[in-house]
Amino acid sequence: MKKTVLIAFLLLFQFSFSKPITETQKLAATCKVWGFLKYYHPNVANGSKNWDEQLFQILPKVEEAKTSEAFSLVIENWIVSLGEIKKAEVVKSKKEYFDKNFDLSWFNKNDLFSKSLSKKLKFIEENRIQGKQYYVNYELHTGDVPLKFNNEVKYADFKWTDKNLRLLALFRYWNYIEYFFPYKYQMDENWDKVLNEMLPRYYTSESEKDFNLAMREISVKLNDTHAATSMAQLFDYFGDKFIPVDVNIIDEKAIVVALKNDSLAKVNDIKIGDVITKVEGKTIAEILKENRKYVEGSNEPSVLKNAYWAIFNGKTPSFEIEFIRDGKTTVKSINRYVYEDLKIQFPNKEKWKILEGNIGYVDFDELDPADVPALILALNNTNAIIFDNRNRPHEVMYPIVDWLNPEEKEFARFLDPDVNYPGRYYWREGIQKCGKNNPDHYKGKVIVITNEKAVSHAEFTVMSLQTAPNSVVIGSQTGGADGANYRFQIIKGFGSSFTCYGVFYPNKKETQRIGIVPDIEVKPTILGIQQGRDEVLERAVLFAKNGK
Repeated sequence: MKKTVLIAFLLLFQFSFSKPITETQKLAATCKVWGFLKYYHPNVANGSKNWDEQLFQILPKVEEAKTSEAFSLVIENWIVSLGEIKKAEVVKSKKEYFDKNFDLSWFNKNDLFSKSLSKKLKFIEENRIQGKQYYVNYELHTGDVPLKFNNEVKYADFKWTDKNLRLLALFRYWNYIEYFFPYKYQMDENWDKVLNEMLPRYYTSESEKDFNLAMREISVKLNDTHAATSMAQLFDYFGDKFIPVDVNIIDEKAIVVALKNDSLAKVNDIKIGDVITKVEGKTIAEILKENRKYVEGSNEPSVLKNAYWAIFNGKTPSFEIEFIRDGKTTVKSINRYVYEDLKIQFPNKEKWKILEGNIGYVDFDELDPADVPALILALNNTNAIIFDNRNRPHEVMYPIVDWLNPEEKEFARFLDPDVNYPGRYYWREGIQKCGKNNPDHYKGKVIVITNEKAVSHAEFTVMSLQTAPNSVVIGSQTGGADGANYRFQIIKGFGSSFTCYGVFYPNKKETQRIGIVPDIEVKPTILGIQQGRDEVLERAVLFAKNGK
């Protein structure tokens, strides 16, 4: 009798000091453990378990756990059920590691984990899978993007009303980023905090729209111009009709900088230089504040460049704008068009030309590899060459830099994920070089003009051109997303992407988010656009003539 009373007292004592836990805490911890086991546990990472089904089976048990002790026991029993892990001799790597992304300290810092559970997780880390991973592959020199998420069930009958599938989508995506996004350490928000913040949107989604926008919003939190999740319904929410012009956002106003179709612009009486201040009664700043959480971008210029659809798209065929022309503010209605009806006109542009003062000009957006020999012949004796890098260059970088440089130069180094130690990154062996020994190299000034439209390969191109003697970069901050853009499907209906390996200068200086920093900063002004001037090109010509 006394023994029974003592046991009851001890159980009551333990219960009294057991800390209640929230649904978010439990699910966040489950997400982290599920992803860790997926990429570390030898009996899971080898593909021998139906890992999605394992999640669906454990979630009800997690939901039933009301204390941290009960939760730990659920997770421990789950780990035990996965089978024995043999103690492995992990060979010490000779790679030079970069560990700003790597942190498994949550094993010991999570209030929900017992000491026994923490010890089990640490043992798995120390005896992790060393062979081929079933769910992820990273392979260089294939001619394709090196990262691949493999063998994921796509769920053709995915329904947003299924809580398990909603959580699966989040758990997959969060762990993709946790272990395979090289720039996680540069994000504005801590990735663990993002998980806790976003989780309620997934397990208590009130509508399909709320769930879909949550899928979009979490990807934008990567602060990566390459990173955005798309779904068919996005146009349903923001509208599938476009305005027939291009705009720049300057001083919280939308300035018309180009006409997609002259006839449509004339029908709507829209001219280059018009300053749009309001859309449907809201200022541009107000619309940006409402919608920027859905607009991808590594930095502010990139967000402003990509925000056009979130400002002007709509479902109605017409809408009201307030705009300024010739100093007069006017309100009027203009039309929107489905993309096919825009019939976008692409002007014919010269691939290169010689400007006054014997200054060469090269439009990288037009130049093809086959054009390079003729370009060299035409511009070799100019005093300077301006390379217009304000769009994506074609694959012309290496032959151009071979011509510009007198010798081989280092210009970039790369950061790759270690799939045998997920979350860790290492510096790829060797430093990327360009140029060659060339006594007949170009002797004039090399000027590169660039802006926020230069992303990824365009930024890589600028880095190579910076190795040329007498080179200078003029313009404004680039897109800040250098490295291969990996596109993948999270689950049926939700495609996503992000930058999958790191690109740095040889001295390990970052380019992500920072972009290419110009030597001379020049940005278009409202007045310059209205006067029909290209102020960045003008500044480049001035530098070509006087060297400052």
